[in-house]
Amino acid sequence: MGSKRNTRLEALLTEFGYTHQQLADAVNSAADDLFGTPANCTDRHVRRWIAGDVQWPWPRYLLPLQRIFGRSPEAMGFIPRSSSHVPPAPRRPDPVKDRHTVRRREFIAVGLVAALGLDAIPSVGRLGTSDVERIRAIVPALYKYDHSLGGGALHEVATEALRRVQNAVNHCTYGERIERLLYSAMGDLAASAGWFAYDAGRQEAATGLYNEALQAGMLSGDGMLQARVWSNLAMQARLLNRDREALRIGRAAVETRRAKSDPWLMALLHSRQAVGHARTGDRTRAQRSLSRAETAYDRTQGQPVAWLSFLTPAELTGLAGAAHQALGQHRRAAQLTASALEMLEPRFERNRVYYTAQHAQALISNGDVERAAAQAGEAVALAGRVQSERIRDKLGDVRQHLQRYAYVPAAADFLEQTRETGA
Repeated sequence: MGSKRNTRLEALLTEFGYTHQQLADAVNSAADDLFGTPANCTDRHVRRWIAGDVQWPWPRYLLPLQRIFGRSPEAMGFIPRSSSHVPPAPRRPDPVKDRHTVRRREFIAVGLVAALGLDAIPSVGRLGTSDVERIRAIVPALYKYDHSLGGGALHEVATEALRRVQNAVNHCTYGERIERLLYSAMGDLAASAGWFAYDAGRQEAATGLYNEALQAGMLSGDGMLQARVWSNLAMQARLLNRDREALRIGRAAVETRRAKSDPWLMALLHSRQAVGHARTGDRTRAQRSLSRAETAYDRTQGQPVAWLSFLTPAELTGLAGAAHQALGQHRRAAQLTASALEMLEPRFERNRVYYTAQHAQALISNGDVERAAAQAGEAVALAGRVQSERIRDKLGDVRQHLQRYAYVPAAADFLEQTRETGA
């Protein structure tokens, strides 16, 4: 660790009239405004900055410090390493649309109940096409928030919406054509609620919701819905380290008639199968699946359905990176994941955290510990803006891997900065 005292930062505290604790409180307040969550900064962090023990704080501290003092990091006395950089400040939430979500994202769920028009779903009477359209509109509205907030913020409201739709299906009257449409819409909502539960780390709830969605897909004859559920069940099996099962389920999805006729869906399924084959060490099949995914994506036209809106070239590249990482091709995995991050649109905030962590994992495996620690720090700084247990677990894995390199100053800094939170 560096031992040269940071006299510039010390002078700034005096100039601005801050005690160590007051500066820590100011950093937390600025971080809350920037990221939507406090930085967990304490007076101990400030003392270590001044003592020179930490020569380059992580972005979740550095960006708030720049805002507080209006100085560059170097002007505040910090000394960058070769891999150090200051990421751009995160996009601030729209003050009208998201003014209630900056400090307490839980309010999103409350507001969505009204915004989604759930109270307008009938509980008695006869249902018609307009009612089905109203129910169908719920899923696209939810996914507008999912990409930025994560499933933890949406699981409960999606489940509540599903229960209201189920109540309408069980207590209202409708014709045979409307019945099929209702079951299709209800299954789409159940699959979405299952995805949000999966992302929130509630795997038992996710399994139950996926089963409901699969049943609805069979009753409605909705092939897209059935293929979607099979794909999500395969992802869940892989998360639970049941790789062979995941491959079998994924193959069932690929072989559905609807998947074969929809290049958007086929591109996703083959990409996920590539990761599955890579995790079981089958390099030939993994490469073949990646090639098939690219071929399918080249045939896509127009816009995909709402739940597939995340499927962009960045996502396909990131999944390819995950496959190469599983195959032990760490340098190629790092290159692909870095490319995915460059292509990723700003609206996919959760995926940015995910692939930043994946990039850190690949860099660790490739022996580039300094850059890995920098990427891990950036992922942690961004992670406060999403509610995803899946993301937290991935960051925890990164931290665990970096513990083996605690003798490297950059890794030691990261471990110290995240000691209280675990990631």
